[in-house]
Amino acid sequence: MIRVVLPAHLRTLAQVNGELSVNVTGPVTLRSVLDALEAQYPTLKGTMRDHVTQKRRPFVRFFACEQDLSHDSPDTPLPDAVAKATEPLLIVGAMAGG
Repeated sequence: MIRVVLPAHLRTLAQVNGELSVNVTGPVTLRSVLDALEAQYPTLKGTMRDHVTQKRRPFVRFFACEQDLSHDSPDTPLPDAVAKATEPLLIVGAMAGG
């Protein structure tokens, strides 16, 4: 099981409270975690990555073990602490303004 923390607006959309756990089979990558998350919570499909290109949405960021993984390849293995569920994958809504 992989631990995932969503921002408040995505928790509301998925109708969940607090931290989530998803089951990932195979290598633990950002792609496999997002696939499992979207399979378990279909209302999240397309909110974190584009439906067609599967690229990260502009105002969504991914963090694990104090590292910004937002620009890493989605097939890069996540840190061992995330794979072993000692640390969560954080999905954060980025802020912009002027």
